[in-house]
Amino acid sequence: MTTLKSKLQEDLTAAIRGRDELRSSTLRLTLTAITKEEVSGKTARELSDDEVQKVIAREAKKRREAAEAFANGGRAEQAEKEKAEGEILAEYLPKQLSEDELQAIVAQAVEEAKAAGAEGPRAMGQVMKIVNPKVAGLAEGGRVAAVVKKLLAG
Repeated sequence: MTTLKSKLQEDLTAAIRGRDELRSSTLRLTLTAITKEEVSGKTARELSDDEVQKVIAREAKKRREAAEAFANGGRAEQAEKEKAEGEILAEYLPKQLSEDELQAIVAQAVEEAKAAGAEGPRAMGQVMKIVNPKVAGLAEGGRVAAVVKKLLAG
């Protein structure tokens, strides 16, 4: 079993013992998503820590989007619950890049793309190809794309 998955299960057990309803339900849903991912496809397999982390990131993103939708729909209580679940999941993800760190990485990638002859908004694809491996798991795709667009626009 992967170490991240076993940590999630240990934390779930601790949350159940501590009667922490929010944490236990969030971890249960996440472990279910991991198990579902493991048995999808032709053969069942065990996920690596990186794959487990991707599942957790996907679940956290779902929580952020749901919180935003509930907030826009005027359901503040439900939005707060989704936000709290997202924060619990964020504990299991690597620390996200700050805005300045992300800008520096993207600026360097834009320079590399310009050196290769790509300029203007059409260079977005080439810049994203350079940036994505560097920021994988450390910054959300939408955030990265926004910074790339801003820097390419000048």
